[in-house]
Amino acid sequence: MSLIGSGEQSMVLDKQGYDDLVMYLTQNLALFEKSGTVEPGAPTVMELIEDVIAENVIRICEQHSELSTEQRSMIVREVDGIVYDLQEVLSSVVDRRVTVEQKEFIEEFAGLVKNLFDSAV
Repeated sequence: MSLIGSGEQSMVLDKQGYDDLVMYLTQNLALFEKSGTVEPGAPTVMELIEDVIAENVIRICEQHSELSTEQRSMIVREVDGIVYDLQEVLSSVVDRRVTVEQKEFIEEFAGLVKNLFDSAV
């Protein structure tokens, strides 16, 4: 699933690294199927995903100041696709409060997404 227009090259969505990341998510779906400790004031699964991914996009753009506006736009479009994929896979739990274990996984996953983009630029 790619939100990039036809004929336009993708930075990470059509690469093996992204396929591996999706497999990693799939292997860890059990984390989202069981209950766990929820800290007071914890965000929902989707809120955390959006916040952590957004923070990483900002970091990518700050760390790679040489990126053109077009490249930055491509990163944002691809990240939107990744968030959409996460929302689809985790659709049954996106509105639940995130557990401590899920928070750790989401933060790690977002870091791996950032690594994919860092490697691509």
